[in-house]
Parts: sequence; structure tokens; C-alpha cells
Amino acid sequence: MIPVTVLGELFAGFHRGGRAQRNHEELDRFRRSPRVRILRLDEETAACYAEILSGLRERGTPIPTNDIWIAASAMQAGLRVVTSDRHFQQVPQVAVESLDVAV
Repeated sequence: MIPVTVLGELFAGFHRGGRAQRNHEELDRFRRSPRVRILRLDEETAACYAEILSGLRERGTPIPTNDIWIAASAMQAGLRVVTSDRHFQQVPQVAVESLDVAV
């Protein structure tokens, strides 16, 4: 399952990169898999977003807005966030699996 917010970030990255067409084609193939589902934002996601944002503000541990939406989608669906972004560790409402990615 992929939050629609992640798709937005991927599309934005494609625009900045030099392989936009190829990346879109690869993503389209991936999305056609019957195992892939897009998580849409709704009122419940917004409530999860507000809970996460409020907690981050109280602790003084801000993270990027899109990442709060990603965490809210995971919280709503009961999913874990698999990421190399360490700031998701600041969100106690979701389980996080950290990836070590060599750049």
C-alpha cells in the first residue's frame, strides 16, 4: 500500500530528475501489480494528521508536512512506514522500519 502523498513526492522527484519518462513507466508497471493499492486521504486521515502534528509540536520535534501525511496514512491503515528518513522515529503513532541506503 502506498499513500497518495508518496506518489506526489515520486512525481515531483521525476520532474527534477533526468529520467522522468523512464521513472513514470517503471512506476506504472509497479502500480499495475494486484498487490499494490493506493491509500487515499480522507477525513479519518486528517484526524490522524492532526493527532500526529499536535504531538510533534508539543515535543518540539517537527518533521516535513508530507511526511506527517504519510505517517497519518500508515496510522489510519495500521501499517508500518518503511523508510530511510530517520525523522519518522519521532512519530510514536506508527511503527517504523528503517532502511540503510547508501548514497
